[in-house]
Amino acid sequence: GKKAKRRKLPIADKESVKWLEGHEQLVALKARCAHTRIVGMSDREGDIYDVFMADRPDGVDWLVRAAWNRRVEHDGKYLWQTVLAAPVLGETDLLVPASANTKKPARTARLAIRCMKVRLRPPRHRSAEKLAPIEVFAIHALEIGAGDGIDPLEWLLLSSVATHTCEEALERLAWYARRWTIESWHRVLKSGCRVEARQFGSYDRFVRATALFAVISWRIMYATLLGRLDADLSCEALLQPVEWRALYCRANGTAQPPDTPPTMAQVVLWIAQLGGYLNRKHDHP
Repeated sequence: GKKAKRRKLPIADKESVKWLEGHEQLVALKARCAHTRIVGMSDREGDIYDVFMADRPDGVDWLVRAAWNRRVEHDGKYLWQTVLAAPVLGETDLLVPASANTKKPARTARLAIRCMKVRLRPPRHRSAEKLAPIEVFAIHALEIGAGDGIDPLEWLLLSSVATHTCEEALERLAWYARRWTIESWHRVLKSGCRVEARQFGSYDRFVRATALFAVISWRIMYATLLGRLDADLSCEALLQPVEWRALYCRANGTAQPPDTPPTMAQVVLWIAQLGGYLNRKHDHP
């Protein structure tokens, strides 16, 4: 009966209220960034009708991966069936990296792209609230021609941003793909900077420290991405001369830095070693 009880609770009493609070933060941010378009992205956990209904100023939108096969005011009656009945607007290729866990090699997936405007009906268990239907835009990508033993890739995204063409649908998919980089940043913040393990003692100290570690985490991840993008790039693309010289002296046990700045790959390795990376032959980058 836990699920039934949870459905009867108002969203203010559920953990999912964090998605509404996040939306309110975006609205507040818009007031300070008047010329910036803001799109809040979330995975399937953020597929919440209350977020879809929330008031938004112009320039604040949302994009979420659909979790529920919601009822719609279309012939298909349900979201997935309705979107799959729409015509394919185009195709695109996606490089799927190799998986160490499943031992599957890298492959290129061919995706069929669909998009359409859909009118969502409110959840049936909230009929007493007399909620209004909501118009959203659905973007669907489905792998075609997947080989034997391969689960075809499938994304169904919902967004408040108008999406009518294949080019617009591909842009929305690219927006959603940015979420993985954001997840990597969270991982650096949690495991690299160990922000969750620190005992701050008060909320105000936590906010100040997390603001600082957020910037440090971004810089660590940015250095890593630059090093992978171009290992021979000069480290001065990221570090000031006083920074890389101090790093060189610390890493090499000397007081005399070279005249020529080292490469990005080298300084990333030194920074990693400061954090405990051993650089053994069998260690991953």
